[in-house]
Amino acid sequence: MFTDITKKITILSTILLAIMVAADTSAQRSSRWNTEQNQPPPSEVVVARWTFGHNGWFGGYGWAHNYPTSDQHFNDFVSGATVIDIDRMSYRIVHLGQDDVFDYPFAYISEPGEMQLTDGEVDNLREFVNRGGFVLLDDFDGLQQLLVMQQQVRRAFPNREWVALDIDHRLFHLHFELDDLHAMDPYVPGGFTAYYAMHNESGDIVMVAGHNNDLANFWDWYDQPRMPLGPATDAFRLGVNYMVYALTH
Repeated sequence: MFTDITKKITILSTILLAIMVAADTSAQRSSRWNTEQNQPPPSEVVVARWTFGHNGWFGGYGWAHNYPTSDQHFNDFVSGATVIDIDRMSYRIVHLGQDDVFDYPFAYISEPGEMQLTDGEVDNLREFVNRGGFVLLDDFDGLQQLLVMQQQVRRAFPNREWVALDIDHRLFHLHFELDDLHAMDPYVPGGFTAYYAMHNESGDIVMVAGHNNDLANFWDWYDQPRMPLGPATDAFRLGVNYMVYALTH
């Protein structure tokens, strides 16, 4: 009898310990990334940083990488380099599955290799693009993450293909002239960047993806010694070109 009671106490203690460890791990994971919502001021453009269903690759927080400093630095650069009415704080966390996703014409996705979209998110992605929205997918490396991104987007657009872009594409010369797409390569985990675009039926680009690249790292850390200014400047220029294209096509 006492043996049975001891076994039950041991089992219960083990279960409680496991719950406490899981809760602590979850708290540590969530506190590692800044997930505080921002209230943007009125401006012509507010960049939406999307959250989305995930496969757990980064614990569900890949969307928050470099947030919010990269968002602020990027907006500052767009404001200073163009006549676009955008403020340093013109960004907001937006869930892809919610109706307000359509209120923001420019969307940024961090770590699309972690996407595991719900059916509602797939529907909203399709509708967002078909209404004229523009999506930038950034910060994903390796073949597996590329395949995940492509598979998830294909659910929304089964009849559209990703097209590789080279330096001659007008996207890289629209506002700023970029003469080297690989200056960032030595400073990103992927080692060799590649750029892809998806077009609508009119031939306009509606989604761009920088594979093996991480623009947000450059935007976030450009003022730190670890980040050479030349490649970081290219990252800002590339982002501005994307923004200008999105607002003019």
